[in-house]
Amino acid sequence: MHLVVGLGNPGKKYEKTRHNIGFRVIDKLESFDFAQNENIILLKPDNFMNNSGRAVKKYLTYNKISPQNLIIIHDDIDLPFETVKISKGSSSAGHKGVQSIIDTLGTKNFYRIRIGIRQDTITKKQDTSDFVLKNFSKSEEEKLPEIIKKVAEEVSKIIL
Repeated sequence: MHLVVGLGNPGKKYEKTRHNIGFRVIDKLESFDFAQNENIILLKPDNFMNNSGRAVKKYLTYNKISPQNLIIIHDDIDLPFETVKISKGSSSAGHKGVQSIIDTLGTKNFYRIRIGIRQDTITKKQDTSDFVLKNFSKSEEEKLPEIIKKVAEEVSKIIL
C-alpha cells in the first residue's frame, strides 16, 4: 500500500498558486491507470501546508502504511521551473510542509518528488512566501500538463 500526498493550501484563493502544484498533480493523477489500484491512496490534506504532518500521519496510521511507502509531491523554489527531482531520506531544505511531516512522523525516510517553480527573474531579496503564493504565468500554465505527466511517470516507477 502506498500513500501519495500532494502538498498545497485549501481554498479557491490558493488553487492556482505555485505552492499548490502538489494538489494540482494529485487532481491529474486520478486519471492515470495506476491510480485505480486499490493499494494506492491519493491525498490532498485539507489543512494548510505548514501543518501537513498531522493529516499525513493520520492516513498512514489508519491505513497501516509505513513511511517508506509514502510519496510527497511538492513545490521547490530552489529548482528551476520544469525541473522534477526525486529524493528519499533527505532534509526538508526549508520547506515548511515537508518539515511538518518530518517532525510529526519522526523520520525523513520517505520519497519526495520536488517540482521546480523558480523563475530566472526571482532574486534573493524577493520574499519567498510572496513568490510561492503567486499564480503561474500563462506560458508556465501551458507547460504544466507535461510536468505533471513527468511526475506521474516518477510516481509509477516508485510504486510499481
